[in-house]
Amino acid sequence: MLVLAGLTIVLISLVYTNQIARQIADEERAKAQLWADAVNASLKLNEPQGITFALSILSENKTIPAIITDELGNIQYKSNLPANRENDDVYLQKQLDIMKQTNKPIRIEKYGVVQFLYYKNSLILTALQYFPFIQLALIALFLGVGYVAFSSARRAEQNQVWVGMSKETAHQLGTPISSMVAWHEHLKIAAEGNDYQQSILKEFRKDIGRLELIAERFSKIGSQPTLEPVNIYETLESTFKYMKRRAPKSVEFNYPDTSQSPMEARINPPLFDWVLENLLKNALDALDGKGTISGEVFEDDRYTYIDISDTGKGIPANKLRTVFQPGYTTKKRGWGLGLSLTKRIVENYHSGRIFVKESALNQGTTFRIQLPKNS
Repeated sequence: MLVLAGLTIVLISLVYTNQIARQIADEERAKAQLWADAVNASLKLNEPQGITFALSILSENKTIPAIITDELGNIQYKSNLPANRENDDVYLQKQLDIMKQTNKPIRIEKYGVVQFLYYKNSLILTALQYFPFIQLALIALFLGVGYVAFSSARRAEQNQVWVGMSKETAHQLGTPISSMVAWHEHLKIAAEGNDYQQSILKEFRKDIGRLELIAERFSKIGSQPTLEPVNIYETLESTFKYMKRRAPKSVEFNYPDTSQSPMEARINPPLFDWVLENLLKNALDALDGKGTISGEVFEDDRYTYIDISDTGKGIPANKLRTVFQPGYTTKKRGWGLGLSLTKRIVENYHSGRIFVKESALNQGTTFRIQLPKNS
């Protein structure tokens, strides 16, 4: 609506100012014609009175720049041009060329000798002609500032929703997790001496630890997390192994060997693990139970790069710009917040970038994470 209103204002202003400009242009040409007629008539009087009278008529022109030339184009008289440039032949010739392109010359004849009066628009007319474009620029600036302000306010509101939802989720998880920890300790004491039950309780404690990690992740949303140097190979291996235990046997996982020289990146482990898990979950969904998921790490002088690739169904070209927007999902169930949250963690909390490096239908997709070394 704002854009439409702005364009309507500019259109009305353009039509109105063009009408006024045409009227002023007609008046200025009428004045120029009047000067020419007066000069033509006065020069037929006895000299030198005729010339003096003619010059006095031309001197009445205070606003319209004008030049009179002979039939060969030699400048005979000039008016309303800068006084310090009156003897600058190059400048005068340039102004004459501009006048020739601006308005049709007025013919003056004296005793069979032909002269031409050239003129250009006054400063008032020129300013009026440019006014709609200046107005358009001001309205565009206003709309641009308004859009930026509106976008910032909307992002701030979205951030508040994200933070509020995350904090509330962490709070709601806290009570049942504490209860589960207590029940686990009670059952552990009750099952002393029973190796089978103890093994079950061990797995139970792992799941409780997982819930504690999830609650910790949600609690960190909205606060500035602490970044620490971590061997990215170990982080990648840990996440890949966790997802591998929960993936079909027909899915193959390839990731770098942790025995090679460490490659450190400054990350917050709980949040960055969440990023990798979301990418691996999306990769699993794209495979439909069969295929390969790969992880690759490399670096240059400024960045550490992590590529997560799959051999799945790929992303359509028209969806590449929307995959990180809230609500995007190819699953029948789910809120479509995984990649949006992933982008937020990488960019807002790690000062990095995440994007689709490449994708082809029925061939696979590669997501790239770019982490700065100086963060």
